[in-house]
Amino acid sequence: MDEREREQDRGQAPERDGAAGGAAGESGLTGEVAGDCRTVEADEAIESAEPPAAVEGTRAAEAGGVDRATAVRQVSRVVLLDSQDRILLLHGFEPDRPTETWWFTPGGGLEGTETRAEAALRELAEETGITEATLGPLLWKRRCAFPFDGRRWEQDEWYYLARTDRTATDTAGHTDLERRSVSGLKWWTSEELSVSHETVYPTRLAELLRTLLDEGPPSAPVLLETERV
Repeated sequence: MDEREREQDRGQAPERDGAAGGAAGESGLTGEVAGDCRTVEADEAIESAEPPAAVEGTRAAEAGGVDRATAVRQVSRVVLLDSQDRILLLHGFEPDRPTETWWFTPGGGLEGTETRAEAALRELAEETGITEATLGPLLWKRRCAFPFDGRRWEQDEWYYLARTDRTATDTAGHTDLERRSVSGLKWWTSEELSVSHETVYPTRLAELLRTLLDEGPPSAPVLLETERV
């Protein structure tokens, strides 16, 4: 809720974008935040999607994953694949407009001194109940901005590949916001994602997943277009 987050439960500053809302990072949809970022401005400068150089390999000290210098929420998301190469997405919605829905990857904002990788695994466990996962390489980076639950979210999202043999999910770890904005989880095949007419974040996820399955992880993280609503 990609997409959706725990700030409301912990009184922290908001983290990022979902979802997607987070594919959908509780994600985040909240997972965090609904995983989101909902419309695309493909001409946004790609450089703006690049996080500060010092972030990689260091620990973010800002509460709730927020970079106080730039007011951008630092978010980690997980592209979780099972043994059949299906991807797990959360189904998020706007709390006040339940018919406005989208799918997003699990994920959410950094907490305390977490690294991006640590946050990815924690959010995955909290939002899906899956702890038996092997975290792989960093696949993509993107910046997004969107309104959700009465506030504006600005997020710097990093997407990690992860693999698991477990397909059963558990939402007991969802925050109050996630319980109000996530209706379920689903494993999607690449083919299902490609023909779906439902809203998914990031918007190019079907294409990105197909490339990942055909060619393997990129040699360096791919900078995705900025999505801003």
